[in-house]
Amino acid sequence: MLRTLLSDDTPRSRVLAALLVAVLVGLVVAPFAVSGPRALNTAATICIFVVLVASYDLLLGYSGIVSFAHTMFYGIGAYGVGLALGGMGPTWWALFSGLGLALLVTLVLALAIGLLSLRVRALFFAMITLAVASVFGVLASQLSDFTGGEDGRNFTVPEVLRPGTRFIEAEVLGRAVDGKLLTYYIVLVASVAIFLVLLRVVNSHFGRVLQAIRENDFRAEALGYRTVVYRTLANVIAALAATLAGALMALWLRYVGPKTVLSFEVMTDILLIVVIGGMGRMYGAVIGTVLFVLAQNYLQAGMGQASQALSALPWLAKALHPDRWMLWMGMLFILCVYYFPTGIVGKLRGAGK
Repeated sequence: MLRTLLSDDTPRSRVLAALLVAVLVGLVVAPFAVSGPRALNTAATICIFVVLVASYDLLLGYSGIVSFAHTMFYGIGAYGVGLALGGMGPTWWALFSGLGLALLVTLVLALAIGLLSLRVRALFFAMITLAVASVFGVLASQLSDFTGGEDGRNFTVPEVLRPGTRFIEAEVLGRAVDGKLLTYYIVLVASVAIFLVLLRVVNSHFGRVLQAIRENDFRAEALGYRTVVYRTLANVIAALAATLAGALMALWLRYVGPKTVLSFEVMTDILLIVVIGGMGRMYGAVIGTVLFVLAQNYLQAGMGQASQALSALPWLAKALHPDRWMLWMGMLFILCVYYFPTGIVGKLRGAGK
């Protein structure tokens, strides 16, 4: 049963299996195991970014396609849900209408980009996607009457998903059982489901053809596979998954804005996580996302505590000053790439053989 659920792509490493189980259990119990909105927001961000990174790994790791338009599709999902709920009212009809329209727009754009651009060399395709994503970002910022511009837009979700909706009057393990908690578990279940679908895709015949095209597209073409069609389909599947991730992020934040879903920083974060976890290894999206998001949210605070504890050693306290957290983040990334050239999951699977 478990092998079928994982598409026969088991971790193949006891350490990796233990880490994946720990991540899943941690995400399930996170609302009750930790207190405060920051911890819950971190857990929700991990769920959403696992989907976003896994969908990009389908492009980069399994297909060899370098695209900078992934955040554009992520933004389409977020804006589709956010603008629909803001304009049509906080109803389920508005939510699913916005999501449906976002998926339709994504399908058309991904098909157009794939069919018109994937015939060119990889570098030119990357530049084309960067240009398209930049145009979309500019439009989101300039059409302020519609999108809210740089400030973005806040909106209201259906009543059952609001924090004011209490399902049980008494708290459970110190956590209110309310609409916010329901939203978190919707995000968690949806993220797990989308990840399993992507896992099924990369372990199917379609996924194996993509890997063959990645290794040698001329040989794959000679064997009768239409490489442009396969790459276009991979681009469409990855884009649709990114759109769903954006919709989940909008539903969780109840806000959409260009800096949240369309900035180039989000794109670089995705690239870093893919490299840290391991390209062409779907489980790398899980491990890489957990490490990156936790470091992004807690490294600065941890360094602040360490700096205060080491006040007797001024030089070390200055080195660990919270303002230098990005420096240490970069150093950790360099060390990770140096010691895990195939990513953390690649290293663990190699050790498990």
